[in-house]
Amino acid sequence: MIKLLICLACGMVMAVVMLQLRQQELELRHQAADLQIKIQSHQAKLWQQQLEIAIYTAPNAVTKIVQDQNLKLVPEAALPLGAGDWVTTQPQTVVRR
Repeated sequence: MIKLLICLACGMVMAVVMLQLRQQELELRHQAADLQIKIQSHQAKLWQQQLEIAIYTAPNAVTKIVQDQNLKLVPEAALPLGAGDWVTTQPQTVVRR
C-alpha cells in the first residue's frame, strides 16, 4: 500500500513538473516569436535606409548635386562613355584591343 502511495505521489510530482515544462516551452516560443517579429521589422527599416542611401549616392544623383552646387570638380581620369549612367538599359558595346 505504501509503495502504491509513493508511486502515485511520484506520478503526481512528475505530472506537475511536465506541466510546468510545457508552460515554460510555450512562454519561450512566444518570446521567440516576438523577437522574430522585432528582427523582421528592424531588418525592413534597415533595408529602407540602405535603399535611401543607394538613391542618394547613385552616380547620376551625385553628378546632379555637383552640378546644382556649381562645384568645379574634375575626374582624375576620363571615364568611358556611359560609365556614370547606370539607369540606362541600352546595351553597351565593349571594344577589345
